[in-house]
Amino acid sequence: MSQSPQPPLWRSALEQTRLLARGISTPSHAATPFTTAAGRTRRLPYVLMFLAVAVLLPVGGFVLSNAYGMNGVVAGSLATVQTAPLLLALTRPLQAWWIIGSADVVGALALLASPAAEKESVTWPWPVATVLGYVLLMVCLGLRESRHTLLGVWFLTALVGFLFELIPQTWSDGTHVLVIVVAGVVLLVTGALRERGEAQRRLVAQETISEQERTRRTLLEERTRIARELHDVVAHHMSVITVQADSAPYRVRGLPPAAGEEFAAIAAGARESLTEMRRLLAVLRSEDTGGELAPQPGLSRLQQLVEATVRAGVPVSLAPGAAVKGVPPAVDLSAYRIVQEALSNVVRHAPGAAARVSVTSDGTDLVVLVVNEAAAAPHPPLETAAGTGHGLVGMRERVRLTGGTLDTGPLPDGGFRVAARLPLGTPVPAEDDRP
Repeated sequence: MSQSPQPPLWRSALEQTRLLARGISTPSHAATPFTTAAGRTRRLPYVLMFLAVAVLLPVGGFVLSNAYGMNGVVAGSLATVQTAPLLLALTRPLQAWWIIGSADVVGALALLASPAAEKESVTWPWPVATVLGYVLLMVCLGLRESRHTLLGVWFLTALVGFLFELIPQTWSDGTHVLVIVVAGVVLLVTGALRERGEAQRRLVAQETISEQERTRRTLLEERTRIARELHDVVAHHMSVITVQADSAPYRVRGLPPAAGEEFAAIAAGARESLTEMRRLLAVLRSEDTGGELAPQPGLSRLQQLVEATVRAGVPVSLAPGAAVKGVPPAVDLSAYRIVQEALSNVVRHAPGAAARVSVTSDGTDLVVLVVNEAAAAPHPPLETAAGTGHGLVGMRERVRLTGGTLDTGPLPDGGFRVAARLPLGTPVPAEDDRP
């Protein structure tokens, strides 16, 4: 995938100026800020504004003191109030505008009483340095404030200029008219840039939401397809097995009692599978996780699972104390499913082989152990030894979700071993510590 070209430095600086003026900070970097291009660009507006203040402040004070004959202390103070708040304008331009705007009005009125009031070589109401500072302030305002605020700022600027036009004086050169026009143009251009940037951000955000919605819709469609296949194929066959097993004693005459019990066990197992299948279908067809709140099997049902496996022809022994109490629901379900899948593998790959199931707790972990002996020769496996591998994959996924470990593999005598260690989270009393 090709990378998009990097924007030129001036465009990055303009974007950073707009973001900083709006009070939006960019993510910090691990490297020293001024040692990276991103860090230098991020601080460029501050540097430029500091340089502007460093130039305009002394120039403004010098002009007020020498060209207008104002007292040095008064000239310096007025130039400071008219210029220094520009440093605040990058983050709070409206507050800076109130300070600078008020100082500019006071300064214009003060110049009327200055000794140079009758000179034609000076400008009124503002010197060039003051005008430049006010234009910089308009840039910060346009990049930060809303359209209504910008309109109000320009209206007040025009109103002050109109009032100054009514004041009789002999040395006005129309600077206030120039300020009105330039301020309006700057506010219009910078405001348009800000709104364009906001529209682009909203468009990107909407595209992200749309992509997430498409992904979610695709996921829901896939879940619906899986649920439909399970319902139409697997659930249908399980229903047929249940009906056939229930009706076998009535259809087959002279059926031995042991065979009748076997058919009853098959029907019970099929009905239980259908119940879990319906719960799974509800989860797949639901857009939220509400269906997952239905009761699910756990360690308390290990005995029924073992008995069903014994009826399938696999002698299974369950170690005492396997139904550990106080196990978190996720671990409880995972442990049951691991034992269920391990015993299913014994039925498929080693029918007739004896198996042992042990579930113990050492206080911090739940240890699940399923070991089967080598399959007897007279009983061919229902599936090949290779199988599909989905059972072991499912075990590993369940163990990984609980943060545990899984150890599987053949034994020297030809058997197979499945050992899982699942963290309990909160300590559970070990068997020796229980009353």
